[in-house]
Amino acid sequence: VQLQASGGGLVQAGGSLRLSCAASGRSFSAYTAAWFRQEPGKEREIIAAISWSGASPSYADSVKGRFTISRDNAKRTVYLEMNSLKPDDTAVYYCAASLRGLVTNPNNYAYWGQGTQVTVSS
Repeated sequence: VQLQASGGGLVQAGGSLRLSCAASGRSFSAYTAAWFRQEPGKEREIIAAISWSGASPSYADSVKGRFTISRDNAKRTVYLEMNSLKPDDTAVYYCAASLRGLVTNPNNYAYWGQGTQVTVSS
């Protein structure tokens, strides 16, 4: 599976962005998909994950109620809708895929997109 993330950019606090992660490969619908983010000098953290069926999305507390993860297996695409953005959301965002279920450790994700920068100005 190859992943291509897009949709990042510069937005003012309180604004919205939608990230997309396009996948290639016939078996993408079998994978758990997730979004991670990483700030300079910090560890990569998971912020949202979704099962292969689209059921049971899970979120980090820091984004719960503001971000929504979804997927369209027919289009082989995973989305991250980000609302009420804060300066603390500034980071490089990565999409990832795993066959190990709804796991949170980045070491369990075998496939990664290239990252897309999200910058939220105050």
